[in-house]
Amino acid sequence: MDINLTVMQSLALAIAGMCHALIGSVKVPLAKQLDIPESRVGQLVSVFGFTLIPMAFAAGYFADNVGRNPVVEAGFVLVIFSVVVLATLKSYKMALVSILLLGTGWSALVNVLNALQGPAFLSAEEASSDRLPFAMNLGDFIFGMGAFVMPIVVTFMIRKVGLRKTFFSFALLVAVPLGLCFSIDLDQYVNDFGALKEANDSEQVSAVEEVEEVEEVIPEVTESSDQPELGFADLMGDGIVMLCCLAFFFHVPVEACVGAWATTLSMDRGTSEGKATGLLSVFWLTFTVSRLIAALVLPHGSHEVAVIGFAVVMLLVVIGLIKSQKAEGTNALLIVAGLILGPIFPILIALLVGHVDVALQGRAIGLFFCIGGIGWALIPYLVGRQADKSGLQKSFYIVAASAAGLIISTTVLVSQL
Repeated sequence: MDINLTVMQSLALAIAGMCHALIGSVKVPLAKQLDIPESRVGQLVSVFGFTLIPMAFAAGYFADNVGRNPVVEAGFVLVIFSVVVLATLKSYKMALVSILLLGTGWSALVNVLNALQGPAFLSAEEASSDRLPFAMNLGDFIFGMGAFVMPIVVTFMIRKVGLRKTFFSFALLVAVPLGLCFSIDLDQYVNDFGALKEANDSEQVSAVEEVEEVEEVIPEVTESSDQPELGFADLMGDGIVMLCCLAFFFHVPVEACVGAWATTLSMDRGTSEGKATGLLSVFWLTFTVSRLIAALVLPHGSHEVAVIGFAVVMLLVVIGLIKSQKAEGTNALLIVAGLILGPIFPILIALLVGHVDVALQGRAIGLFFCIGGIGWALIPYLVGRQADKSGLQKSFYIVAASAAGLIISTTVLVSQL
């Protein structure tokens, strides 16, 4: 574990979290500045999600064939360009361009950062499959903390220096991990960690398994090395992989819609703008903390059942948001939503990565984000359009349908494991 890599990874994860919460943080002042309705805000959220569709494939391809450094560095540069455009925009079209750049850069970052969690947060002695969940949980916590502080920092900065200088300050912050990347060989760290993990895993297997079981594993590894290279066709034909992707397709728009419209839902019930923005920070805080709670509290082997339970509770919460007429009830439900939404993504991607062949993990994650990106692009757009016709609360029936889809897909997924 190298301190430069750990610092770069921590800053990059925090910035990725900030980007994830950026639209919700600046939605109200940006909508006022550009004089746009909720449907236009929904389009911004959809554009951010839409970029996942091509970039999930592209980032993985270029990381494998060109290297992880160029992909991450390009991601940082695109985020900086996006924020600069946001600082200087005067039209809705430029806002769309900015969010497109932001989504593209963010997609590049998260694809590679997922591969760097182990090398950044585990020592050579800790490099093993058993310790990877700790690294992932720690990384997700840092990501969530970035999303948590973003609304607070944005509100404070806008009041002190205005929207323009706030965006320029964020651009300068993004430049810090970009500079660190130039002195780090990310591919070398990932390759070295993979070799250490394989060696440590082999030692653990030798210590706890019978000789006959170990002998059964060795031919499988040797045989797989002689097989043709696996590709996306193999993933598309794998039922478990596709169910994981389908579940993410239904989950990610629920998270995106609640995060993007939390302030509006709260303000529509009578909460002030300042308190509503603070509530968004509380939402992201509970979202983040829930992942650590799930990691510490959920018993081993219970995650499959837990993800179905989370989906059921989330549907009830969305229905509550639709029916709620008081600020207190709406605000409480938004906090519960953050608590429930947090653990769903880590469980789904853990089920995916744990199932697929090591040679396919990168492309599996790419497919996972690609299919999720379709839901991220489509459903918030539909919610925004419907909000202009019937109001935001009633438009959340679309979100409820997505939550119902999550229940069905996770139930079928768990039955197939």
